[in-house]
Amino acid sequence: MIKLSKSDVLIELRDYFLITIGLICYAFGWSAFLLPYQITTGGVTGVSAIIYYASGVPIQYSYFIINAILMTAAIKILGPKFSIKTTYAIFMLTFLLWFFQQLIGNTQIIGVGQDFMACIIGATMCGAGLGIVFINNGSTGGTDIIAAVVNKYRDVTFGRMILYCDIVIISSCYFVFNDWRRVVFGFVTLVVISYVLDLIVNSARQSVQFLIFSKEYQQIADRIIADTHRGVTVLNGTGWYSKNDVKVLVVLAKKSQSIEIFRLVKDIDPNAFISQSSVIGVYGEGFDRIKVK
Repeated sequence: MIKLSKSDVLIELRDYFLITIGLICYAFGWSAFLLPYQITTGGVTGVSAIIYYASGVPIQYSYFIINAILMTAAIKILGPKFSIKTTYAIFMLTFLLWFFQQLIGNTQIIGVGQDFMACIIGATMCGAGLGIVFINNGSTGGTDIIAAVVNKYRDVTFGRMILYCDIVIISSCYFVFNDWRRVVFGFVTLVVISYVLDLIVNSARQSVQFLIFSKEYQQIADRIIADTHRGVTVLNGTGWYSKNDVKVLVVLAKKSQSIEIFRLVKDIDPNAFISQSSVIGVYGEGFDRIKVK
């Protein structure tokens, strides 16, 4: 049995906490803005919403049953770690959907006739919630599972994959309402969710490159490796004006680590010369996997 370190436990707890925050955002967006205005979108939640509009069966029941079937089929592909978090998310979201529906009911909280505004607000909250869940190694199940499986082997964004999976689901709501306006609202919701989801996931994956020039390069390199767990490459250079030899540190890191790197360099050598630039993509150990045919 693998013994987890204290830092590993804290990272896992942080993931579950942030996944819960994302699920709260997602469930509230559905219960407060989409369901009361009879707006649907893709995914298992969208299918469950259509079932609810057509038959009155509470959304959380059909959501849970469909996801239980999908999870059983996906465990081997996604791995136990992902599956445990996804199972947690499914149970938690089932509870949250029930809780917010009990709290809000069918109250149209932004007023009667505000369908389009409810569509935009609800979709933004759902997209933000999904983004938070995904960047913390979780999933809400359903077509998210399908998107995660495809993303595991191919370089296709989550939002785009979900968009492809959900077109048929949204179109099917026409047979419930006989109203193309509801279909249009569904597609608007789906596009907004996909856009916000990609925005959050891609922002979290942004990477930067540092070129650090300092006489204290050894101490700086040791601190970067110890504190940020990022690799450092030392290059030999020559200052053409002074004709002196110089050591250049090359560091690739997540954008969120930029401030930490600046602070530790300043603590060691306030006179260090630093160049920071954004990079389009970083692939390899510690970053994204290379996913090409």
